[in-house]
Amino acid sequence: MLPFIRKDLAELTAYTPHPGGTSGEPAHSESAIDRLDTNECPYDLPEELKKKLAWTYQQLIETNRYPDGGHAALKEAIAQYVNESITIPPLGGVTQPKTAITADNISVGNGSDELIRSLLIATCLGGTGSIFVANPTFSMYGIIAQTLGIPVVSAQRKEENFEIDIEAAKRAIAQNQNPPVRAVFVVHPNSPTANALTTDEIEWLSTLPEEILVVIDEAYFEFSQNTLADQLHHHPNWIILRTFSKAFRLASMRVGYAIAHPELTAALEKIRLPYNLPSFSQTAAELALAQRQLLLATIPETLSERAKLIAALTQHQKLQVWPSAANFVYLRVKAGEGESAEQEHKQIMQQLKEGGTLIRHTGGGLRITVGSPEENQRTVDRIGEIFDNS
Repeated sequence: MLPFIRKDLAELTAYTPHPGGTSGEPAHSESAIDRLDTNECPYDLPEELKKKLAWTYQQLIETNRYPDGGHAALKEAIAQYVNESITIPPLGGVTQPKTAITADNISVGNGSDELIRSLLIATCLGGTGSIFVANPTFSMYGIIAQTLGIPVVSAQRKEENFEIDIEAAKRAIAQNQNPPVRAVFVVHPNSPTANALTTDEIEWLSTLPEEILVVIDEAYFEFSQNTLADQLHHHPNWIILRTFSKAFRLASMRVGYAIAHPELTAALEKIRLPYNLPSFSQTAAELALAQRQLLLATIPETLSERAKLIAALTQHQKLQVWPSAANFVYLRVKAGEGESAEQEHKQIMQQLKEGGTLIRHTGGGLRITVGSPEENQRTVDRIGEIFDNS
């Protein structure tokens, strides 16, 4: 390595966006490949919305001018959308007043990854803290932390249902005090295992001390319809992350947002880079929110296809398939005595790739995005051929 580069970076591996497509490309054109490896929506923006965005770019956006560095209009639109998902349960039969989310509760990032990085800078940089994750989970928490020289403390999830092993988590946090854990990262529902947080897990998060930041990643909220945003006002040390990359079909635009106490979002504003979100991305996100009924109308189909996909995969006795609260399905091969499940996972991923389907090998299993009905049927057929010939 060059002598001025940190030595610990030699131990890191760069994130691979499409690991299924890096070598040995399938004998298909790019358009014929079923890309079920990154949990994107299978459908592009409707043509009329693309035309409206193109018109906006041509007529309204001045490319020689910086974008709105404060994201004012987008924050207002996001706050309105978040408020629609907040319900306050009655107490003693009496409806409780709703505490509204405002633009002051919102911070916008160039994808959720930028927000994760900013949170780590705000809490753990300079040897002041470490982070905790329960594996398997979204790999970028650990990757970004390591690039910043921040230690990663972890515990394994329960094998049977992938719930957090709370006692193991408590021990890991208690035993690692140099530096102490300053941020706990969870996904709701988790990626890659697709399980939502349980009542016990949420209760544990509620008991964490105020000096620990709790990051709840709700990237798949639109598919689970299960949010903890209504509890934020009771927990100033909680922050919720969401994205426009999944259900809103804007993966190429890189728009993520955080919902949190105003003091925390103010800290994020100090850390993020100036003009971090291009004008076109802001415009696309605002349009997506304005047209959310149209864009989110495909979610019932995704949920129905998810059920069909799980049912079809469960027919193969050698596969263990778990329930899903997201737009993807997680499974593992049941290894026999002396067999390596991981080797079989790699073989299945490679065989699917050669047939034209990309999936993700992660967390000791396989994650398959729920695609269009046609993509899902091809995936089921290709997996069937693999096991019929094995």
